Amino acid sequence: MEKNLPELPEVETVRLGLLPALEGRTINDVVVRRRDLRTPVPENFEDRVRNQKVLGLSQRSKYILILLESGETIIIHLGMSGRIRIEEGNPCEPDKHDHIEFITDSRHCIRFGDPRRFGFVDLIQAGQVDLYPSLAKLGPEPLDAAFEGDVLYDRLKGRQTTMKAVLMDQRIIAGLGNIYVNEALFRAGITPQKKAGSLSRAQAEKLVKVIKDVLQEAICAGGSSLKDHRQTDGELGYFQHSFQVYGREGETCLNCQSEIIQRMVQQGRSTFYCSRCQQ
Repeated sequence: MEKNLPELPEVETVRLGLLPALEGRTINDVVVRRRDLRTPVPENFEDRVRNQKVLGLSQRSKYILILLESGETIIIHLGMSGRIRIEEGNPCEPDKHDHIEFITDSRHCIRFGDPRRFGFVDLIQAGQVDLYPSLAKLGPEPLDAAFEGDVLYDRLKGRQTTMKAVLMDQRIIAGLGNIYVNEALFRAGITPQKKAGSLSRAQAEKLVKVIKDVLQEAICAGGSSLKDHRQTDGELGYFQHSFQVYGREGETCLNCQSEIIQRMVQQGRSTFYCSRCQQ
């Protein structure tokens, strides 16, 4: 199984786990043990975050945003192997991959660890979130009420690239990755090789509904744990047990019960599909 970045459901699962420990709480202390992550942790990060009250937490694409009383925002990306763990009371000793630690006034210890250091933790100045380089060009959030079939249809007009490539493009829709694109295209009955611009309005409507359903189901299941993803309490996600095509090459299609799930490579990523169910 190839390596996958955490996608929207995994990030949202972590955000939901952080809510009771962080929202409305004050960060009494910050410890940075290693600064050389994918992008360096700002030198004055500790001073800017220490003694700040957390006003709220949100998710944007594959990023967690933590709004501070100062107006600044902590942004976290988990990379490929990043995890956030919450401990209460007297925390255990940090391991060698625990790079950043937040201690709250409720005695929660929140640790960001990342063995590969492809993730990052940064601080965005007040009023600059939409201008932050990683966020500035993102497309709409698929779970927003405003994201409807007409929106997707309009964004795909004239595009000659494949449906798989378009849905993986964060400028078109934010937060989707290889797992959930495979699953959504299968449920919508759309071949991953279809030209995006040829999608009908009716197909766009169906696809948007399917995307929302798949993401919500995955969030409810705690995300997909293929290797690195864990919830904030250390538990695995369980949506991998509900995959209908992803990782099922050579197995019988669960829908038509006749064809075998096939695999091909598109833009260096595995695509799983049923040639009978997806047209």
